[in-house]
Formats: sequence, structure tokens, C-alpha cells
Amino acid sequence: EPETLRRSTLPGPKPIPPDQPKWATKKIADAKLAKDFQAVLKEFQKAQRLAAERETAYTPFVPQAVQPSSYTVSEAGVSSDKSQEQQALLVESRRQEVISLDNEISFNEAIIEEREQGIQEIQQQIGEVNEIFKDLAVLVHEQGAMIDDIGTNIENSHEATVQAKSQLVQASKTQRSNSSLACLLLVIFGIVLLIIIIIVAA
Repeated sequence: EPETLRRSTLPGPKPIPPDQPKWATKKIADAKLAKDFQAVLKEFQKAQRLAAERETAYTPFVPQAVQPSSYTVSEAGVSSDKSQEQQALLVESRRQEVISLDNEISFNEAIIEEREQGIQEIQQQIGEVNEIFKDLAVLVHEQGAMIDDIGTNIENSHEATVQAKSQLVQASKTQRSNSSLACLLLVIFGIVLLIIIIIVAA
């Protein structure tokens, strides 16, 4: 890598006049390819370093006991297996958490959907109740108009009754007056008849 950095810091090749041979042009192209390769290698090393840093940051810290001086390759393999098992357990635990979270989200979505259906049913019932109240308002208005007509008819009937009573009283008075006149005429006719009988008898 120091060699790579040293080569990358070298000044680029100077432009060659067109009258130089082909091998000089090929050398310039090779130098350009080497420079591009060094740049790509730098970017790759940088990305690899960032990936290693991120992996270190996200990898859970697993404390390990101090190994004795007789630490063998087989024990190192066992430790590696344990580390892999722990990582597998951690991955399985994360997977279970994700599944549990998905189930909880699905359950909440089902509850929300059920509540939305209930709200829609309530809105529909409210609309039906509003229609019923509108119908009742129309009926009440019609009944009010009918009651007004009945009241008007009652008033007209009362006035007609009062007028009929007045006419009956007047007719009764007229009848009494006619009866008194007939009695008076009858008495006068009787007196005249008695006088005529007395004169004829004398």
C-alpha cells in the first residue's frame, strides 16, 4: 500500500508530441491505466475499511475469558463455534422480534379496520335516524296543518251555533208575539159575537 500511495503521488506523464513513436503512446496509455487502477484500489480499500468499521460497530460485544498459555487451535475452533452460535442465536432473536412486530402490526391493522367498519355502520345508522326525523318533521307539519283546519272549523261551527241560537230566540219571541195577538183577536171576536146574540135575543 505505501508503494501504491507513492506511485499515486507521482506527477502524471507529460504529453507527448504527435511525432513520437507508438511505443511512447502505449506507455502513456499504460501509465493512465495504472493511475486509474490505483484510484479504484484506493476507493475499494476505503469502502472495505468503512464496511469493517460498521461491522465492528454493529457486532455485539461478546466478552471472552482470558485464555491460558496452553490455548490450542482446537480450543480456538470451539470458541469460534460458540461465537457463531451466539451470533446465530442473536440473529434468530432479532428475527423473532421482527416477526412479533409484524404480527403486532397486523393485529393493530385488523383492529383499526374493524373500528373503521364500526364507524361506517354508526354513520349509516345516523343517516337512517336523520331520514326518520325528517319524515317525522313532515308528518308533524302535516298534522299541524290539519289541526289548524280543525280549529278553524270549530270556530266556524261555534259562530254558526251562536247565529242559530240568536235566530231561535228571535223566532221564539216572534212566535210568542203571534200567539198573544191571536188570543187578543179571539177575545175580541167573542165579545162581538156575544153582543150580536144579545141584540138578536132582544
